[in-house]
Amino acid sequence: MAAPPLPNGLVAVVKRDCETCRTVAPVLAELAEATSLTIYSQDDPAFPDGLEVTDDRDLSVSWHHDIETVPTLIRVGANGEEARTVGWSLQQWRALTGIDRLAENLDLPEQRPGCGSMSVDPDLVDTLRARHSGSLLRSRHLDLAEAEDEFEYMHRMGWSDGLPLVPPTAERVLTMLEGTSRPPDEVIAIVPPDLIQATVEKIAISAVMAGCLPEHLPWVITAVEAVCNDEFNMHGLLATTMPVGPVIVCSGPGTARIGMNPGVNALGQGNRASLSIGRALQLLVRNLGGGRPGGVDRATHGNPGKLSFCFAEHPGPFGSLAASRADIDESTDAITVFAGEGPRCIVDQLSRSPESLAGTLAENLRAMHHHKLALAFDAILVLGPEHVRVFTEGGWDRTRIVAELEARLQLPYPDIVRGAGGIAEGIPDGLGLDTLAKFSPGGLMLAHAGGGAGLFSMLIAGWVNGASGSRPVTRAVQY
Repeated sequence: MAAPPLPNGLVAVVKRDCETCRTVAPVLAELAEATSLTIYSQDDPAFPDGLEVTDDRDLSVSWHHDIETVPTLIRVGANGEEARTVGWSLQQWRALTGIDRLAENLDLPEQRPGCGSMSVDPDLVDTLRARHSGSLLRSRHLDLAEAEDEFEYMHRMGWSDGLPLVPPTAERVLTMLEGTSRPPDEVIAIVPPDLIQATVEKIAISAVMAGCLPEHLPWVITAVEAVCNDEFNMHGLLATTMPVGPVIVCSGPGTARIGMNPGVNALGQGNRASLSIGRALQLLVRNLGGGRPGGVDRATHGNPGKLSFCFAEHPGPFGSLAASRADIDESTDAITVFAGEGPRCIVDQLSRSPESLAGTLAENLRAMHHHKLALAFDAILVLGPEHVRVFTEGGWDRTRIVAELEARLQLPYPDIVRGAGGIAEGIPDGLGLDTLAKFSPGGLMLAHAGGGAGLFSMLIAGWVNGASGSRPVTRAVQY
């Protein structure tokens, strides 16, 4: 919405509920007689008494012209605003008006600070943004009947993931958009399965519904970019009958800045940033892309992570997952998305050497999905801090850990062919191999998260990898 132009001459913005405005009322009367003066009153069109006043109770003039303090006195010329002063300062008012003897016969102090403008009142700012900047939004607006329960309405419309949603009012969406410098109409991705354009505004709507704060929005936008492409294959991930969904691993100093928790219960409940970022992505795919359970989403069992699966890494000592996968500096905020199922706990309370602990981890990794299946699935191993300590005290870095695990995960081919051990599942016979790797190169990834007590790590098993499935995607967060 375009700003209403200010008339040439002097313009004063005041409110009756301001002692300084009441103090300068006689000065305004003097200016009204001596020059062209337009007065806008924020709360009472009869103030100042006896003067011609323009009603600004809708605060449109104050909002569009960035009035932060009243009284504000502005000099306007042919090319617009030339100068302004706020509060009361005899010297500054004389300089701005060009009247050297202004208020000479009035018993006024030399200066006095003003009051906060109503247009910056925290209780009004969201409403004003929606009222006066609403043209930024392009999404269809729904007006509900007064008696309609907005929360039940959203459930009834099928927008919910089963939990209550935050109503995406214009006020809330515009506030959410304050979290990014990207324009609301910028197209971020084409969302499967319905292949609908996801603009920053549409993503902001999902972020509101999910319970995000504005500072979470850049992370949600990045997650949308990362999953809506052929490499990650979100459409295929929806359509599979395996219980998998997007897993978002967040790295960089920004995770702490937005309040993410890489420590105790990192993969669980209780952290607004983690849960709402992951949920916002899922809601966008559901409501904009059309990826709903029972429709394109054909998971046989699903898993609770399909509501939201997003967590932050601890910084160091092995560096971040993002930096290990892409040309991204450790100081850069980034996410890695992975097509994974719910996490599974790996327990080893007794290993005090990296060799022993690597053996435990390898045994669990070997059994992932099925102990006779190889190469088809990737995994993220989320090492807990106490297991990390065992490795670091033994001098093992990320590269060494992965190499040692891969060496222990060379599966004897005769043991994994179909029918071996009386089990029909397995690798086709007749390939003439001695061993087969459990994971393809780069398919075993390490992350570092969790509380400082407890000798546990977590295994996140993946969906089918490669061209027929999904590849992990890493992206730097763009603010």
